[in-house]
Amino acid sequence: MKEKAEPVQKLYTRMRLWEFPDEYVIEPTDGSSASSSLSISLVDASMKLIECSSFRVPKIQMIFGVVGMLKLVAGSYLFVITERKCVGSYLGHPIFKVISLKVLPCVHSVKNSTPEQKKVENEFSRLLKVAERTTGLYFSYDTNLTLSTQRLYDLGNESKMLPLWRQAEPRFLWNSYMLEALIDKKLDPYLLPVVQGSFHNFQATIEKEIVDVTLIARRCTRRNGTRMWRRGADSEGHVANFVETEQIIQINGFTSSFVQVRGSIPFLWEQIVDLTYKPKFEIVRPEEAPQIAERHFLDLRKMYGSVLAVDLLNKHGGEGRLSDMFSNAMQPIVSEDLRYLHFDFTKICGHVHFERLSFLYDQIADFLVKNGYFLLNEGSEKMEQLGVVRTNCIDCLDRTNITQSMIGRKILELQLRRIGVFAAEETISSHPKLDRCFRILWANHGDDISIQYSGTAALKGDLVRSGQRRVQGILKDRYISFKRYYLNNFSDGTKQDAIDLLQGHYKVSVGGDITPPSQTGGLEAIASFPLALCLVLIGLLLTTMSLGQVGNDPRHLLFSVVWGSISVGIASFVRAKGRVFCNRPRLQLHDKPGY
Repeated sequence: MKEKAEPVQKLYTRMRLWEFPDEYVIEPTDGSSASSSLSISLVDASMKLIECSSFRVPKIQMIFGVVGMLKLVAGSYLFVITERKCVGSYLGHPIFKVISLKVLPCVHSVKNSTPEQKKVENEFSRLLKVAERTTGLYFSYDTNLTLSTQRLYDLGNESKMLPLWRQAEPRFLWNSYMLEALIDKKLDPYLLPVVQGSFHNFQATIEKEIVDVTLIARRCTRRNGTRMWRRGADSEGHVANFVETEQIIQINGFTSSFVQVRGSIPFLWEQIVDLTYKPKFEIVRPEEAPQIAERHFLDLRKMYGSVLAVDLLNKHGGEGRLSDMFSNAMQPIVSEDLRYLHFDFTKICGHVHFERLSFLYDQIADFLVKNGYFLLNEGSEKMEQLGVVRTNCIDCLDRTNITQSMIGRKILELQLRRIGVFAAEETISSHPKLDRCFRILWANHGDDISIQYSGTAALKGDLVRSGQRRVQGILKDRYISFKRYYLNNFSDGTKQDAIDLLQGHYKVSVGGDITPPSQTGGLEAIASFPLALCLVLIGLLLTTMSLGQVGNDPRHLLFSVVWGSISVGIASFVRAKGRVFCNRPRLQLHDKPGY
């Protein structure tokens, strides 16, 4: 006979951080019974539980969670949450957003390190400053945010008794790698699962009924990264910008949810920034595309059941080559449980005619009806979602978000009809407040996902929010496009390194030859796009001034030719050496083909 599992100790929701010269002490202050404090040595980062006692007078601050620990060359770094905000509830449990993340160094051991180790440690610790600004982090002390409503309901009683970090879906656990250093210490009440993604909800009235709608995004960590530095798939079939989106409604004792996913085109391809506005798409090892696509969709089918892949790419230029490769890679593996559908979003919908997405819905409606959605009533009677729609465009941002919002709208209408709230022909559009809230919900959702991947809000946000294209929206899109260009070329390389460091894609070698992540030489050590741009502008200014003086002195014509030639020469050099001027990732893993 099995022994009854003991109830797991709940996570600490509020803690006091004591900073001593030789240790950190984290003391639970949320009224938890029999709670010991966690002591972390600043010398070797060793941890132990101690009883609360009268402490020496240190620096004190309140914290709201321990995210994990990261070991670098000569020291370890503790990540804690110093500010949070409650953003709603998930199935009755409060959900918090991380407002401020702080890195606490445990680096007294650096004093005994070699000069080279200190230099490398300093370079890596700079990446942690970038990591502190990570956006879109959410957590709960009471429920597992990494699992969909259906998967939460299907958890067995024994699994429900486990600590939250052990229940978590590893692919959506943002701090999985950082928790490893704490897991062996049996510190379950301190181990807080964190998800990167989005969380928004609203309430609206339909006649006399109140409907609660929640939209959650869960970002996969397997190939996490920034827009230009994480494209396509790796050799295992893990794709960039893979996000699970779950739309949940609660009304009249019913709980219903619908899951869909997005992810980059599942084979090896890249788009290396070189200062051009739209770098060329390069397909890497095209002969492996079918095998990599097969691995990717096998993983999806194990996770979600049947899969319908909706490809929104156009059929021209680089996008066309990628779409053709995707279509060819899918041909050997399509089956009753795996369908592929191409829909040229740009050609059919253009920039404003999103109502034409109804043509797409007509083609996928049978799949949606057949595979359904999760529905649970007060009597615990349920129906399950049996398959998932996977949508992609190039970035899996703007076109993808518009398409997913259309699917979410159609499913919400089906759910409300089944529950008996909507009549047969009733739609969301017939309820102005519900319609407006739904549009804003999906627009905010798209912005969050876009900010994490590209550094900016999503394009066409005004259309998603209001259903209309305005001059302000067009101008905002121009600004967003320019900002993406700047971030892709001059900022995202460092951000990519920080992501890889946090999530264990790059593991610091403690021994052997060590090279700082940002160490460069030759031209790269002095190359600077802002400097080059400044020189070009000065050259053009002097050229203009010289041309203005030609009438007074013909020699100025020669000067204008010289200054003009210098400007053109610098501009040509920047164009030819574009990759040198870009802020590229420096960690060694980026040198691995197809990573």
